[in-house]
Amino acid sequence: MELAFLGTPEAAVPTLDALVDAGHDVNLVITREDKRRARGGELSPSPVKRRALELGLRVSHDLDDVLDGSCARGVVVAYGRLVPAATLARVPMLNVHFSLLPRWRGAAPVEHAILAGDVETGVNVMTMEEGLDTGPVHLERRVRVGELDAGALRHELSLLGAGAIVEVLASPQLLTSPRPQEGEATYAKKITRADRLLDPRESAEVFRRRCRIGGAELHLDDRRLFVERSALADVVLDPGVARFVDGALDVGCATGAVRLLDVRPEGGRSMKASDWWRGRLRERTTATWSPSPR
Repeated sequence: MELAFLGTPEAAVPTLDALVDAGHDVNLVITREDKRRARGGELSPSPVKRRALELGLRVSHDLDDVLDGSCARGVVVAYGRLVPAATLARVPMLNVHFSLLPRWRGAAPVEHAILAGDVETGVNVMTMEEGLDTGPVHLERRVRVGELDAGALRHELSLLGAGAIVEVLASPQLLTSPRPQEGEATYAKKITRADRLLDPRESAEVFRRRCRIGGAELHLDDRRLFVERSALADVVLDPGVARFVDGALDVGCATGAVRLLDVRPEGGRSMKASDWWRGRLRERTTATWSPSPR
């Protein structure tokens, strides 16, 4: 089948590879524009563009180019922009979405599944409509969230989605008989810094979930600190108290406590939490922590 592929991040690459491996004629790849790196000013292509060029595929940054080709259908994975209804009317498109629709429609379904404490999530292959992730579903595949962080969960979903879209395209029944979405819709807004702020007024479990989406931060002794890896701690501490004993750095939450394992100080490199404490707070054994400087 002649296809256009629309995608941008690393999570979209497995689907592009799977379509090519399955023998589909991917005659056009649409992806977001190259980004300028912070240092040096050089332009950096998206992961999808990089892989498409390696595969010898034609690449464009202009969505209108999909209307000029002979594509029978489009496949979309994390493209990063809405596709206009007029384009969908001329080139029908399937979207590989990383959630169990209608739960977590929108931009950040993986992170919101983790923040909400969802037991499971998955991928849906759906027909794209003008509405935000409202289309009927051709195939659903599920996976347990467990203790996976956002990167690991997104990778697992990307592989699951790659297999699912190939299965749909190979099955006339799946392709022509999607089911409408059922249930209450929830929306996964774009993740902001507020979603990553750690707060002693929340539980240790919520603290851990924020860490698992990446970029979680707190202020410890009024120093901004990013928490890259943590674990639940079997200790008793008052909320907002940080304690360093026997090489372990624990922080108290509204219920429970968390052990900080790997951290990154603002403007610095990643390191063990114990090394950061010894370098900054030296012989002290306690401090305070909060979402922002006191």
